[in-house]
Amino acid sequence: QVQLVESGGGLVQPGGSLRLSCAASGTIFSINTMAWYRQAPGNQRELVAVIASGGSTNYADSVKGRFTISRDNAKNTVYLQMNSLKPEDTAVYYCNAHVIVYARGGMDYWGKGTLVTVSS
Repeated sequence: QVQLVESGGGLVQPGGSLRLSCAASGTIFSINTMAWYRQAPGNQRELVAVIASGGSTNYADSVKGRFTISRDNAKNTVYLQMNSLKPEDTAVYYCNAHVIVYARGGMDYWGKGTLVTVSS
């Protein structure tokens, strides 16, 4: 019913930048919060950044000052600009959206994940 399509992951050198995108499509009335999570091997999935429908944001301490989350409500798309990347940023990054759908109300949806590898 609702699909999240991610793009932008890949291999980057330490100190480099990547921009992740995630577009939601389907029977969407509106989207409340959108967020990025990440999970490295052996670790739990953690919240990286979240943005509310009005644009307010929160970040994990580990990425503050380096990552920026933004959204385009007209496109139902969330972005994550990642700068000054470090090897410890290596993880599978997952898009999340709390979507208000027709008939069923608010529901949480996840993308399939995109791998970000930071290595020389």
